[in-house]
Amino acid sequence: MDPIRNVLLPQPIEEEALRLLHKNGLNVMQAQGTDVSTILPLMKQAHAIVLRTGLKVTDELLCEADQLLTISRTGAGVDNVDLKSATERGILVTSSIGVNTASVVEHCFSLMLSLFKQLPFLDAELRKGNFGIRYKNIPRDLHGKYLGLIGFGRIGSMLARMCNSCFSMQIIAYDPFLQESVREKNSNWVTFADLPTVCEKADVISVHVPLTESTRNLLNMQCFEKMKSDAFVVNASRGGVVNEDDLVEALEKGMIKGAGLDVFQNEPPSRDNPLLKMHNVILTPHSAALTRECVVEMAVSAVDRVLDVFNHFIPDNIVNPEVLEQEQWKGMSKKTKTET
Repeated sequence: MDPIRNVLLPQPIEEEALRLLHKNGLNVMQAQGTDVSTILPLMKQAHAIVLRTGLKVTDELLCEADQLLTISRTGAGVDNVDLKSATERGILVTSSIGVNTASVVEHCFSLMLSLFKQLPFLDAELRKGNFGIRYKNIPRDLHGKYLGLIGFGRIGSMLARMCNSCFSMQIIAYDPFLQESVREKNSNWVTFADLPTVCEKADVISVHVPLTESTRNLLNMQCFEKMKSDAFVVNASRGGVVNEDDLVEALEKGMIKGAGLDVFQNEPPSRDNPLLKMHNVILTPHSAALTRECVVEMAVSAVDRVLDVFNHFIPDNIVNPEVLEQEQWKGMSKKTKTET
């Protein structure tokens, strides 16, 4: 490894990952905040950034990054990185995609189950002394219902397998970017359809696509108008994929039954966000992947990729692989099993 490499941490990371940085002789620069005025002076010294969600790495910041080699996200999404600017500057951007799959699937299923079984409502009624609410038969079964998926990647497909095998749920999915070979492989148990058809058939829709210009506001009023009045929406991907104003209107008008949301258009949501006052919505603070076990694994994975770059190995999960064609990266090699 080249001497004296500086790793910038805009936010603290887990102790296990921090120890790994120190063990490998790296100089850790812990920022005292994520505002631009704090981060900007540190950019010139940084050779790597281990990035959580609290900072957006903009072109303004990258203009100061004279020595920056890589940005390693602890999470799966890279929407808080200006990929175009990073790529132009030859900076490798990587993510921990796949590390949080099981944790997010568990969270999405928890939201689904809570919505169908109406757990928050029944809990509140019992605490009021209304034991007789049990005779209203408000909960519903998942068994045999239609699970509509927007996105059939790692998370969406794992959720689908679990719901299909354990609860005999019918799976219908929309994913225009899915490889044809994957469609054919799963066609015996998944119906792949267009978005309007998924919306019409689903008893619950779960969103599993990244936030891009093509997916922004993908789930909107046109979709809600097609959905069943007793259907639910679950979103643990990115808030911008669902048009939040349209969702609020659909919930208020009873166009859909309810929603389980881990992500929001603006985070944290403002105190006057109507969703916070709705009793047919279950909300969590973008915490699907933030389990005790998963945050450690994501942070350690992010540090491992930084170490690979410093050791001239090609890291996993490169988001902008075209950077490897640039001259400065020509000497990179793949890590063998004995080097892992």
